[in-house]
Amino acid sequence: MRRAHEVARWWSAAQGNGTAAAGKKEEKMEFLLDGIQMLTWQQVVMYGIGALLIWLAIKKGYEPALLLPMGFGAILVNLPESGVLNQVLPGVGETQGIIEWLFEVGIEASEAMPILLFIGIGAMIDFGPLLSNPKMFLFGAGAQFGIFAAILLAVILGFDLKDAASIGIIGAADGPTSILVSQILKSDYIGAIAVAAYSYMALVPVIQPFAIKLVTTKKERQIRMNYNPASVSRLTRIIFPIAVTIVVGLVAPSSVALVGFLMFGNLIRECGVLGTMSDTAQNNLSNLITLLLGITISFSMKAEQFVTVDTLLILVIGVFAFVADTIGGVLLAKFMNLFTKEKINPMIGGAGISAFPMSSRVVQKMAMEEDPGNVLLMHAAGANVSGQIASVVAGGLVINLVTGFLG
Repeated sequence: MRRAHEVARWWSAAQGNGTAAAGKKEEKMEFLLDGIQMLTWQQVVMYGIGALLIWLAIKKGYEPALLLPMGFGAILVNLPESGVLNQVLPGVGETQGIIEWLFEVGIEASEAMPILLFIGIGAMIDFGPLLSNPKMFLFGAGAQFGIFAAILLAVILGFDLKDAASIGIIGAADGPTSILVSQILKSDYIGAIAVAAYSYMALVPVIQPFAIKLVTTKKERQIRMNYNPASVSRLTRIIFPIAVTIVVGLVAPSSVALVGFLMFGNLIRECGVLGTMSDTAQNNLSNLITLLLGITISFSMKAEQFVTVDTLLILVIGVFAFVADTIGGVLLAKFMNLFTKEKINPMIGGAGISAFPMSSRVVQKMAMEEDPGNVLLMHAAGANVSGQIASVVAGGLVINLVTGFLG
């Protein structure tokens, strides 16, 4: 009897231990499923958007250095309780996520990343075609029309002034400028603005031909222009970035960081004594900052902020801004033709946007489609690099106007 009683007690204890073990196992399984249970439909949408950006980067070759890290970052920041974002963990305390830290340090606190990127961009630009034909400066200015048209449209659609101004800068066709302006003005839509700016920059070969053909005739697109470049001395090339920095700094102080670093990069290129540094700025520095900027800006692509009707409106306004920019430059060229003996091919005006060097290549391709012997590349390049300067200056003016108006 005693032995039977001990066996029964052992059996009962074994069953209890089994039940406890099963309970612990079940708790572990529930813990593993926490992430799935916390998943929202908005986060799933962001996975789709991230996958789309990665597909555009790899399959279509649209700005892969930016769209790929932005797409992957969009997935990272939308994982439930993602470790790339700051969070409080039980028994551990507050932890600092790498993407949020990069955003706070590299963009929010100092705007360092977009500004540093301009050193590399400046080192890549040859201002020779612009300096040999200074009237191309006009097209850089004319092609900024889309910025102000987009700001007006955004206000009409109900955005407040700081957000409308930030959205309008998409029309600058310049990603770093768009990020910088939206950050300085404390816009709530920096993620959507960055995605729109860089996505539409990549789609310039699709958007610009449509916009140019909308306001030109076949005969106008066949106009040939002689290219007789004036000799640009080394001294002129060195003085130019210094002079531009001073002038822009006096006219639009808010843009002096971007313009100054752009011109500093160009000075490194043109001085003739820093060849290794110029190569580093054009390649290593630009590539590194571009990759970090792409994945860092994804911090602003969290589902609750991004999957909204406002984001859709921003994407629509972004297309409008790019089209209006292109049309503004083209119409300026057509207006100038009323007063000049040697006619300008109006497509040159469309190259005045800041999408360097894509826009000038688009104009050349369109010219050869209309007339295989028509070479407009150098004219278009002059307008294109002018647009690079003009877009940054326009960004600074917008900041000054908005901050002045809001006090």
